[in-house]
Amino acid sequence: MTPRFGTDGIRGVANSELSPELVLRLGRAAAHVLGRGAEEARPTFLIGRDTRASSELLAQALAAGLASCGVDVVELGVVPTAAAALLCRDLGAAAGAIVSASHNPAADNGVKFFARGGTKLTAADEEEIERLLEAEEGRNPEDAGGLPRPIGGDVGRITMRPELAERYAEILLATVDTGLDGLRVVVDAANGAASVLGPEVLRRLGAQVEVRFAEPDGTNINEGCGATSPAALAAAVVESGADLGIAFDGDADRLIAVDHTGRVVDGDHILAVCAIDLHARGDLRGDAVVATVMSNVGLEVLLRENGIGVLECPVGDRNVLLALEEHDLVLGGEQSGHVIFRHLSPTGCGLLTALQLLQVVRSSGASLADLAGAMKSYPQVAVAIPLDDRARLDSATAFWDVVAATEADLGDSGRVVVRPSGTEPVLRVMVQAPSETAAGEAVERITSAASVI
Repeated sequence: MTPRFGTDGIRGVANSELSPELVLRLGRAAAHVLGRGAEEARPTFLIGRDTRASSELLAQALAAGLASCGVDVVELGVVPTAAAALLCRDLGAAAGAIVSASHNPAADNGVKFFARGGTKLTAADEEEIERLLEAEEGRNPEDAGGLPRPIGGDVGRITMRPELAERYAEILLATVDTGLDGLRVVVDAANGAASVLGPEVLRRLGAQVEVRFAEPDGTNINEGCGATSPAALAAAVVESGADLGIAFDGDADRLIAVDHTGRVVDGDHILAVCAIDLHARGDLRGDAVVATVMSNVGLEVLLRENGIGVLECPVGDRNVLLALEEHDLVLGGEQSGHVIFRHLSPTGCGLLTALQLLQVVRSSGASLADLAGAMKSYPQVAVAIPLDDRARLDSATAFWDVVAATEADLGDSGRVVVRPSGTEPVLRVMVQAPSETAAGEAVERITSAASVI
């Protein structure tokens, strides 16, 4: 079965579901779709990768597929996902790609593309790549009906340019105007793509950096560390007496922070701190931010008190970016740590988010604990209800009546999100309320009603 694009590229178990043969064909399809209409005779694609053992294999397969269609390839080596997007824009490349499965376990991998300018692909581009990928499956190279196969000097050339990571670092450093001298920071690099660049960029701004989980061996990416497992970072911050800690995920597009008390500062809190700072400086276009339906009610309460509006969108950084573009806003994000500074980058970047957050901490003179503590998180309870046939949801009127009544009872003091999982046969129910008891009772009410589905 031909794999499909998800919310963040194409993913699967490396060398199984996501085989090198498949990735080679994916490169050929992407070359045709993303290289089409390029002004240059030979379009250039950038390829970066994370630290998984399989990323080397799959990056080479992707490069071979692209070059076989006459595309020149520049291999960036191990870099964060945002490096491909920012360098694509900076260098005027036709497209970019990252071989990574982000926060997934080491056995997984994926391929994520960026169009010219470092932007996400359109749905139409993804659909056409999928169609060509399926058409290429099983086709002999000699078949006349397939994608072009130039020969001789017309094949694409593959060049290794790991030094371009420095250009990415320079782009990030140019976004801040405040040094971090004396700030003591613990960095959890998730044994991933930011293992070298993350600490280095902070040190160049004057921060005193203690590094954890920055020894990738190909199999330990995200293993008990990083943005999805910040407990070890929290303990390290408290033990060392640091001012704060920051954790990236495997491809460094997410950021989760920890204050000096060991309290986790998630994406909602980071969004609040940065939004209030931008608003105070007159740089928050539209006086509003974008958050998802899963964001904490406390975020909206705090921002509203500070004269900042919140636009809600479905879960996923793609949806956040679409809403930012539609409403011409500059800041949005997710509780998971995906934060997008649209005026600075065409995609989310954990290292960029870290710089913007630490700049606020340093320039304000306040601790991260004080800044993030201004947002009071509402208690949240979430459950997964088995759902064998999601089509039955459409006719479950009695169930949806209970959901609506629960939402009405909570009003502006809570949030109810009920949605079928995109990856498992379950119905996900999340409730936020002023108290743990109220949230639990609301979830129980909805769960009981689900028996009619």
